[in-house]
Amino acid sequence: MQPHQLSSGDVIADRRADYARMLEEGGEPEAAAELMEQALELVPAWAAGWYRLATYREKAGRGEAAIEAYRKTLALDPDDMFGAALKLALLGYAATPDRPPSRYVERLFDDYADRFESALVDKLDYNVPQKLAALVASTGRRYEHAVDLGCGTGLLGPEIRANVDRLEGFDLSQNMLVKAAEKRVYDSLAQADLSLAPELSGLFADAARHRADLVTAADVLMYLGNLESVFAIVGELAASSGADIAFSVEDAGDGEGFHLAPSLRYAHSESYVRMLLARHGLEILKIVKSVIRKDGGKPVSGILFLTRKPA
Repeated sequence: MQPHQLSSGDVIADRRADYARMLEEGGEPEAAAELMEQALELVPAWAAGWYRLATYREKAGRGEAAIEAYRKTLALDPDDMFGAALKLALLGYAATPDRPPSRYVERLFDDYADRFESALVDKLDYNVPQKLAALVASTGRRYEHAVDLGCGTGLLGPEIRANVDRLEGFDLSQNMLVKAAEKRVYDSLAQADLSLAPELSGLFADAARHRADLVTAADVLMYLGNLESVFAIVGELAASSGADIAFSVEDAGDGEGFHLAPSLRYAHSESYVRMLLARHGLEILKIVKSVIRKDGGKPVSGILFLTRKPA
């Protein structure tokens, strides 16, 4: 049994875990935690089980016990596919990482792919693709080659396709790429990791540098904290002069940097993004502040940027 498996490999432990989940969903996190503890007595090396126990304890108000379980999860799963380090950071027991673990983001969206659009668009009023496409359209340009970073299920692609001759899409999640392919909008789709240096990211494995006169990133930078790697990638993707770059972030409000939100997404301040744009030689054409989605029934504020690599 691998420590990251979602099933414990033990029928009795899995049954107890299922009952625990039903108790938690029924509003009894303390009882759920007790039953989950019994399951883990049978399979003490089950990382997914420890993570579930941690969440039940946290909801039951048992902070110290939750921290212990998150730490156990991380010890059993150093690749941190469950994001235990992010939870520990939110609880104040670890430094906020510059970015989430790639395995966590990949698993999150692989699991989310089938219901992504119905959840995000129909229930959370997600509107970044339309708003970002409107910014791109405002330039009045037609683009020869666009690269959509973090394309997900391909929501942005149909919005910009009419103004693009060739459209590439990249995402960390293979399941999301399968959904994007079903739209038949992208000329090519491939896996890439925006948290890595350009040469390791996967964006240049079979394609040239400085090939894009449009680079987009809709609702993806909030799954990264420090954005240096992204702007390094953009610098290698963007044509030598005159390329447009359009992207969104969640708004951190006043401040100089970024922070990890309870949603386990990162919010970035306008001043932080402006600093990076200046450092990488990109000029700002437009900035739009807007509600970009709902989270827990509350509006989430975002910032949309349209920038250009000067001629």
